[in-house]
Amino acid sequence: MAENVSMIGYTRVSKADGSQVHHLQHDALIAAGVYPKRIYQDSISGARDSRPGLDACLAVLAPGDTLVIWKLDRLGRSLRHLVNTVGELTARGIGLKVLTGEGAMIDTTTASGRLMFGIFAALAEFERELIVERTRAGIAAAQARGKHCGRPHELTPKKIRLLQRAMRKREKVVLDFVAEFGISKATAYRYVGPDGELRASAMRVLELQMRGVGKGA
Repeated sequence: MAENVSMIGYTRVSKADGSQVHHLQHDALIAAGVYPKRIYQDSISGARDSRPGLDACLAVLAPGDTLVIWKLDRLGRSLRHLVNTVGELTARGIGLKVLTGEGAMIDTTTASGRLMFGIFAALAEFERELIVERTRAGIAAAQARGKHCGRPHELTPKKIRLLQRAMRKREKVVLDFVAEFGISKATAYRYVGPDGELRASAMRVLELQMRGVGKGA
């Protein structure tokens, strides 16, 4: 196939130690019409956020270009990430063509290819909703068993009482307290007022202690 200057390729292998090579992907992209000097690559895990080769590839793509990849898993860290990436490319007027694997029918420069990718996008949304639903169900079940869900409290009941006593003394004692327990003055005052009065954050911790939840020294 003749080389197409509007095509830009991207390849990725998972290991940089030589046990995996780019040759297979490069040959497939070149056979599809991608000019060799317009192929970007990474030797890095797909789960990594930073992929210099992909970043450079995405930066040079211009409206009317087509990004060509060997398989879908070479591009996205997850189905959701893949959908978001292709959505951004589409908004920029850039197509995506997948050569082999489960996504071989995807070519967003054609109507049928866009339809196929739409199915992938719907599956990604379905996956996201399932995760949200399962997370909510897990939190509800944990709360029903009396477990505290959410960000851990910065101070335990014992430390709150110590801070309460410290607040009633001079400022130096409070500063010593926050230094010892590794918290900021703002955090300390979120739990206990300057006259030793307990604030909402402290009351929540002490309430959980009375219910037998989140006990701690």
